[in-house]
Amino acid sequence: MQRVHQLVFCLSLVGLSWLAMMGVHELGHVVGALVTGGNVERVVLHPLTVSRTDVAPNPHPAVVVWLGPLVGSLLPLLLFAAVPGRFTVSRKVAQFFAGFCLIANGAYISVGGLVRIGDAGEMLRTGTPLAVMLTFGAVTILPGLHLWHRLGSPRQFIADPPIVTPRMAYVTLAALVVVIVVEVALSPR
Repeated sequence: MQRVHQLVFCLSLVGLSWLAMMGVHELGHVVGALVTGGNVERVVLHPLTVSRTDVAPNPHPAVVVWLGPLVGSLLPLLLFAAVPGRFTVSRKVAQFFAGFCLIANGAYISVGGLVRIGDAGEMLRTGTPLAVMLTFGAVTILPGLHLWHRLGSPRQFIADPPIVTPRMAYVTLAALVVVIVVEVALSPR
């Protein structure tokens, strides 16, 4: 039964991290729009789509597009830094999430720059050099991998299923379900 709890926890944490990463990333675009005088028309955060923020008018598209991955990388790091060390499980979850966001945002911008899609395509259109986008990827992906490395060996985690308590597993699953329900309910049709 411990393996089931471990599997529920891992799958729920990855799903929750993905959805929360998209939310924090889009929050950055919203902040960018608000501070530059843009108008947020819509934020799409549906679990079955890639998130996006529609801004029109968008007087400073370069600022708006860059604040997505910047806030999406820095805010989770600040969250991780704010969790006291005595809360071991919460700190490790925050560390995993921060690493996840760094890797996801870095890969999205650097690989996206190579294929000219999504935010990366907009960055290129607004004058960001590809070298800056690739550098952003290196500056975020490497620390993200370092954060994950500091969590310990995946083999050790897999070999010791009692590390994950049933409470941890099902609280994480419940959080994932709540986020999915909220995103579906609030998503534009």
